[in-house]
Amino acid sequence: MDPLAAIRYLSLAGPGPHPGRILVVDAGRQRLALLEDGRVLAEYPVSTASAGIGGEEGSFRTPPGWHRIHARIGAGAPAGTVFKGRVPTGELWEGEPREEDLILGRILTLDGLEPGVNAGPGVDSLDRYIYIHGTNQPGLLGTPASHGCVRMACRDVLDLFDRVREGDRVMIAQGPMGRLHFTGAGGSGMSALAQFAVREGAVSGSDRGFDQGRNPGGRALLEKAGVRVVPQDGSGVPGAAAVVYSTAVEDDVPDIREARRLGIPLLHRSELLAHYVGEGRTLAFTGTSGKSTSVAMAFEILRGAGRDPSVITGGDLRALQAEGLWGNAWAGGSDLLVIEADESDGSLVRYSPAVGVVLNLQKDHKAMEEVAEMFRTFRDRTREAFCVGDAPNLAEFAPGALVFGAGPLAELRCEDVEEGPDGCAFTVRGLRFRLPVPGVHNVENAMAAIAGCLSLGVPLEAMAEPLAGFLGVARRFQSLGSARGVEVVDDFGHNPAKIGASLRTARNRAGRVLAVFQPHGFGPLRFLRREFVQAFAAGLRPGDCLWMLDVFYAGGTVNRDISSAEVVAEISAQGARAFHAPSREWLVETLAATARPGDLVLVMGARDPSLTDLAKAILARL
Repeated sequence: MDPLAAIRYLSLAGPGPHPGRILVVDAGRQRLALLEDGRVLAEYPVSTASAGIGGEEGSFRTPPGWHRIHARIGAGAPAGTVFKGRVPTGELWEGEPREEDLILGRILTLDGLEPGVNAGPGVDSLDRYIYIHGTNQPGLLGTPASHGCVRMACRDVLDLFDRVREGDRVMIAQGPMGRLHFTGAGGSGMSALAQFAVREGAVSGSDRGFDQGRNPGGRALLEKAGVRVVPQDGSGVPGAAAVVYSTAVEDDVPDIREARRLGIPLLHRSELLAHYVGEGRTLAFTGTSGKSTSVAMAFEILRGAGRDPSVITGGDLRALQAEGLWGNAWAGGSDLLVIEADESDGSLVRYSPAVGVVLNLQKDHKAMEEVAEMFRTFRDRTREAFCVGDAPNLAEFAPGALVFGAGPLAELRCEDVEEGPDGCAFTVRGLRFRLPVPGVHNVENAMAAIAGCLSLGVPLEAMAEPLAGFLGVARRFQSLGSARGVEVVDDFGHNPAKIGASLRTARNRAGRVLAVFQPHGFGPLRFLRREFVQAFAAGLRPGDCLWMLDVFYAGGTVNRDISSAEVVAEISAQGARAFHAPSREWLVETLAATARPGDLVLVMGARDPSLTDLAKAILARL
């Protein structure tokens, strides 16, 4: 059962705890849940009053608030038993069309527990003949259509009837879900979810980076989107329906400790994303490289084709940034949602998308066989269509999938690829596409986006114009400008494959590449040490240079048993010009003294939002 469902129902029930068995009718979503000790045992579609919520006699509304089951009527009667009032008529309904609105199967009468709301003169639920019952209009379930009662499908009311007892409490409520508190709200994935969650109710968030004065622009954008930002000291936790956290948040963070002390549910960010994935028709991209760019391209295709999609991603879409947004979340009006399914923490196995896309498989956060096993689960959970790149190490996923790429085994093949310093062009099924972003890896990303959108029914002809206007993703080889004939590029490259692609793209548009790299964690640098050495040794030409900053440390308990200087020494031993940068100030001055017209300064790294500030400082100094 979706863990957010229990949180939603419990928040509607109000301050707890709520031990034992309770029923919660969510009139806003037209659902009824049976909970026991805080766990959802069953969930059913219902139909409450078309006139809305209210307890007044003669209002034909469904009464709000706490009730208890007063009586169970109809035990042992045939499933199609027809009732008038609370009495069986002896008539049986056998599924035939009837214009009359029938009361069928079983009845649970409701006794209001809140005087003046659902109990007492003029508002008494029992006197108003308000109850839970079966209906002969199952097509209307999920919409408010009753005259005051709570209608259910006949099979559902029989199931519920057997699970409950007289005296069990029932809450009927309508309203947004209780407040979600995001700890670590400044992260790329968490900030996207926090912004997306605002559409359903109150949201708060905290981040130790904000507390330390880092990323004030991100904080301002969250607050603009409706997220209340508070210190990460536990003060935002009391009163929350749940605390959302990510794998990067340690157990000793004050928000986590306070949630455990108060008994407030903890919800992993992937569980919340899985809820959104299951709510709509979701297109999910996974792979070890290119996810964010493919998500952005697919979102722009769907939006350009008039499909009004939503997006939740870890990369910032420059098209959304141009609208004054953070850029990693957007709530559209349709049921289409585009997401990136992250393999780095294993969370992709939670998702059940309509369409799943696997781009590639490389060594990154985990061993490749471990990631391949996740891809197998992802494929098995995909509901409609599966798409996969034509790489040899993805061959096992090809049967039954739409295979895309440039090779002979690709069913959806790109041909006549032209790679220029400022963009690319390629042909798919006779249609010419042009991308305003450089790098052959972006052709591969575009092919993944095209495959996913084709699987959603978008015509190929509707995709060329949106891709031709694609603005890109922030920090994906984003040129910040030029000074003294030297271009400065801000880039997210942080694993060996991405670094190799970025270096290749830089070589195609510059006489000399001056690369800057900040490892994004001690664990990744340790795990990929050999691959990092190989990527830089192979990607740097004799005239190119690399400066490696110290490993990014966001705080917490990590094993800091490796240094950038050690890895630089190994790269230098391979013949490349590589240096350790002892500080950013030293690096800015060194680059200003070293760069000459025709050079390209490529600043690479992940997780640290201040890397963009570093790239801007280099450009300003030039």
